[in-house]
Amino acid sequence: MKVYFYFFCVFLCLISIHCSSDEKPINNGILPPRQLKILALGDSYTIGQGVCDKCKFPEQLKDSLLTKLPAQSIIELQVIAQTGWTTSNLKSAIASQNPNNNFDLVTLLIGVNNQFQNRPFSLYETEFPELLNTATSLAKGNKNRVIVVSIPDYAFTPFGQTRPDPANISLQIDQYNNFAKAHCQSNNVTFVDITDITRLGLLQPNLVASDQLHPSSLAYSKFVQRLLPFSMVKIN
Repeated sequence: MKVYFYFFCVFLCLISIHCSSDEKPINNGILPPRQLKILALGDSYTIGQGVCDKCKFPEQLKDSLLTKLPAQSIIELQVIAQTGWTTSNLKSAIASQNPNNNFDLVTLLIGVNNQFQNRPFSLYETEFPELLNTATSLAKGNKNRVIVVSIPDYAFTPFGQTRPDPANISLQIDQYNNFAKAHCQSNNVTFVDITDITRLGLLQPNLVASDQLHPSSLAYSKFVQRLLPFSMVKIN
């Protein structure tokens, strides 16, 4: 009987050692580096008109993500955006550049030039959903890898104050953002609102770039503070 009890104790010890070893982190707790791809789609707010190349929000988001990832991780950032682009321009550019559909994260910020150029709102109602579908396709076909960013309000800039009716600009920006938000919510796509940050531009001039129109590097860093938590979830 004692012999059986001895072997039974040895068996339990072996199981305990095996389970303990299974619970240990790989590589002594050091996670392997990651290689990720981010695509930023949009207009002047995406390329960072008026600020340095590393100051635009996609670059700041990339840098912030790298601080959260294992050492020696790499993020490849591709930007398809240009100052003055409407939804139509962005659609054409994506078709022309034909990016791969293997991005780990895709951001979409578009619509201000539809408003600024007095394009029919119905055009946005048609083309924004099309662009969102395209963004999803480029994000490995996974809408959970897509973030839509709200349109900043340029009425709260020195340039915006020179326009005939700044208050109406804000109303129209709300119309665009409300449509985009509702469409995202109905399709379970993440929508991050940063418009309120830009509406502090007159009270906090350091939120406006030197061109007196676009967000500053500081404003973009505030965008990233809101984008980062959602981005971390999407790339993990």
